[in-house]
Amino acid sequence: MKAIVLTEPGGIENLTITEIERPAIQKDEVLVKVKAISLNPVDVKSRSGKGVYGRIKEGKPLILGWDISGEVTQVGEDVTSFKPGDEVFGMVNFPGHGKAYAEYVAAPANHLAIKPTKISHAEAAAATLANLTAWQVLVQQAHLKTGQRVLIHAAAGGVGHFAVQIAKHYGATVIGTASAANADFLKNIGVDEHLDYTQTNFETAAHNIDIVLDPLGGDNTRKSLEVLKAGGYLISIVGGVTEEIKNLAEQKGISAANYLVQSSGSDMEQLAQLLQSGEIKAHVYQEYPFENIGEAHQQVETAKTRGKVVVLVD
Repeated sequence: MKAIVLTEPGGIENLTITEIERPAIQKDEVLVKVKAISLNPVDVKSRSGKGVYGRIKEGKPLILGWDISGEVTQVGEDVTSFKPGDEVFGMVNFPGHGKAYAEYVAAPANHLAIKPTKISHAEAAAATLANLTAWQVLVQQAHLKTGQRVLIHAAAGGVGHFAVQIAKHYGATVIGTASAANADFLKNIGVDEHLDYTQTNFETAAHNIDIVLDPLGGDNTRKSLEVLKAGGYLISIVGGVTEEIKNLAEQKGISAANYLVQSSGSDMEQLAQLLQSGEIKAHVYQEYPFENIGEAHQQVETAKTRGKVVVLVD
């Protein structure tokens, strides 16, 4: 089968299409013929030697990627939840070695869910890591409730646009930061108040916030403390909550923490229901053929992607 192997950390020239053996599956895994994969900032960071590269660098061959949608072709002896022919999607083995940049992926059955019939493989692949991140942060970590005020930074991005929709599903009021170019997009996905970060200081414009989702880090994380009320949650998905910020948060009665998404088939099943009903939609910004994955990486690196970048494998 064809796979894209990272020969060494660095630029996109180190992503090499290679013929390798199909992976053998364990008794709790399924073999998936991949139709589409999606890319995330962690793909780019890991390619360059950051991100989760340190966790997976001993893998041979080293294959990046975690987000897949495709068809089950084989099931392990202990797997009862899927059968050959099932269309599935999920985030595989994150933050470990997912090996998604390949025509076939061996995936733990409990990391997958049945793909909603009403969406394409491209949309399904797009609705995995970023969607899971938004779900786990808002619902499981911050205990999102109806009527709360939620501030989502980079609301037009991969995690952001899912977070907006999840928050609206729960009946929250959503304030989203993004450039003016994304104003209409944010309105269409449910943002109640758009803050143009190029023109407005969010820390003075937003107030009485219950939850802040921070995918940016740096000063953005620190300034987010200023808009939260006592009892609120500040959760950074890029390690923005330092010990200093955590101490400041405690003084204000705010819970502040970093969070790293985890693979979960049961969470994917809940998200599949929302995707099937249309309450959540994946916005696919651009699709690339498998052999052009380097260009897909370059698009993600711009940090200007609206929604998600997808690579079509089959």
